[in-house]
Amino acid sequence: MPENDEILKTLGGMDFDETREGEKIPTGYPKPSAKYRLSVEGYNISIEEPYFWMLHYLRWFHSFMHIDKITDIFSAAENSAFFGSSQQRLGLQQDKVSQFLATIGKMVKELFQLVRELRILDERMGYYYDSYQEGSQSRESAEITLKGIWVDMVEQGAKNPASVYGMAREVQFTTLPDLFFSTHPLKQEDVDIVVERERGEFNRKVREVLKRKLRTFLAWKESTFEEIKNRRIFTLKYLRQHYEIIKMYMVWVKPYLKNIQRLMMDQSKMDTPDILVAFETSMIEAEILAKKPMKEKVKIGNKEITIYQSILINFNFRTRPEMSYVQEGYQKGPLHVGLVQMTMRCYSWTDEDVVLYKKMREQEDFKLLGVIDTSVKAAMEALGDELMRYLSEAGDDIKKKVENQKAKPQRPSDPFTGLYGGFKDMFTLYKGLKKSPQPKRPSKKDLYLLDKVKTEAKSSVTASMWGIYHHFKKHHGMLNW
Repeated sequence: MPENDEILKTLGGMDFDETREGEKIPTGYPKPSAKYRLSVEGYNISIEEPYFWMLHYLRWFHSFMHIDKITDIFSAAENSAFFGSSQQRLGLQQDKVSQFLATIGKMVKELFQLVRELRILDERMGYYYDSYQEGSQSRESAEITLKGIWVDMVEQGAKNPASVYGMAREVQFTTLPDLFFSTHPLKQEDVDIVVERERGEFNRKVREVLKRKLRTFLAWKESTFEEIKNRRIFTLKYLRQHYEIIKMYMVWVKPYLKNIQRLMMDQSKMDTPDILVAFETSMIEAEILAKKPMKEKVKIGNKEITIYQSILINFNFRTRPEMSYVQEGYQKGPLHVGLVQMTMRCYSWTDEDVVLYKKMREQEDFKLLGVIDTSVKAAMEALGDELMRYLSEAGDDIKKKVENQKAKPQRPSDPFTGLYGGFKDMFTLYKGLKKSPQPKRPSKKDLYLLDKVKTEAKSSVTASMWGIYHHFKKHHGMLNW
């Protein structure tokens, strides 16, 4: 991948293995200061022992207390007992994940419906708020809109003979619709006063019907307004709860996805000639990064950099798992015997170099997590800013902030005060920009000191890795000098 090539170039270039014919084979690792390789094979010894011997020796005899596991993958022959046991556990994990993902998909779909319902409620509440504001320019249009909704939804329009339009057609109250849509009392108590004052020139029967219709409409308007407000509060709380449950399910599903990724077989190793379907064989790859900081820190510009003595150890196991290992009260587990190949590389890396290398190794790992996060994130973005606004409105902290803002007295607007405030903000911004620290370019002395510390780290870590390599061979009865 181009991104990996750039990272390797930043870390010092590619490491190559040379064959007897002089051919160079890229390994996919950065070029090390030194490299050692050894193999331990025996069909009556456990290969777990070399890994843990190396792990403890790094920690307690060479003070490499910071050890990270970079890679941990395996594959097994399809006809082996180890494969069957592993696939059984994998199936259980996949069943749980499928249930969680189905629930998450269903709840994300319901999230769209909740946001749409809140949009409709906000639209309806806008009519109510405008209709209750006396002197507002949009009060009459809001009142006419609500009366239209009432006539269509409650009175069933012209189909009902007792409705406003039905009485105008059937009983010849032709002026009733015009009077109903042009008379706007604010409350139920004001109906009689407003009708008598504004529509006194019409006959008594028309005024009676108009009062009845306006009184019924205002009673419906007040009751539905309270109902919509309570429904909106409930829907907001439910939306918040719905969103938190989706986040909770995502937290729950991630460990299962990680387990599935670890239990999945490495297909590239299953196609190698080292694994045969008829044999009880498996292949495991593990990689650890041990680092120890140098005492002397280097100051480059405005920040201090720590140089680490880093040892990267790659284990390749070709094993024959024995499934007869049974412990009381636990399930049976494999005991691996066979071949282990260890490759040790040493580097002098900074924190940024370590992060770059981990990023390069993790690009292919846990893609399922990225797919789930990306799909849910895309669904949230499709809802727009309204979802986040509703979620913030459902939170108590937002309400307190709004109440505090309302409680603060607002100063009267003054053009001179505003002009002064604008100049003040401008000079404050200039002052803040002037005081902001600028990145300092590293001097030649800093670069020389960095190169010196890196050289010391290379020398020290190379000596430490040679000691580990030498003592491992000596401890395991191998030829050494």
